[in-house]
Amino acid sequence: MLQAAYKLLLTRKYIIQIIIFFTAFMIIYTIVDKLNMSYTEMIETYGFYLVVLNIFTNVLMSALSALLMNLSTAMVELKGREGKGSVFGFLSVLFGILTYGCTSCVIAFFASLGIAFSVIALPLAGFPYKVISLVIILIGIFWITKEIENGKCKVKKLKQS
Repeated sequence: MLQAAYKLLLTRKYIIQIIIFFTAFMIIYTIVDKLNMSYTEMIETYGFYLVVLNIFTNVLMSALSALLMNLSTAMVELKGREGKGSVFGFLSVLFGILTYGCTSCVIAFFASLGIAFSVIALPLAGFPYKVISLVIILIGIFWITKEIENGKCKVKKLKQS
């Protein structure tokens, strides 16, 4: 069943969809980068290498998130239900916004929930949190691939009387 999903990914509909998802995720990750620390400030504070790593990680995360969304859509088309692994893409974005976003916004958000000063300083402009988000996306891709690969439908047959 995994091969059928890969064949679907090569159709025109899925290619257009992956381009849209990739673009949307690139915009989100770039905005989060800018809210955290501009690339100019990042170069002055940490050096050019961190900017290159951030941009490369943004591209990688956007591509993998788009793949995860397309695999999830293919699974719905093939099996008639969404996989549990597709939640990991959303969790990654949520994690990134809450821990990697603008420090003052995150502190204000957690303070409103009663958790004051949960994020005081983000090392390397939040890059370690971006790596954690990348791992979450990879877990999601692994999970949904396994769900598609198994190909088992959990619909129970009715007993005939």
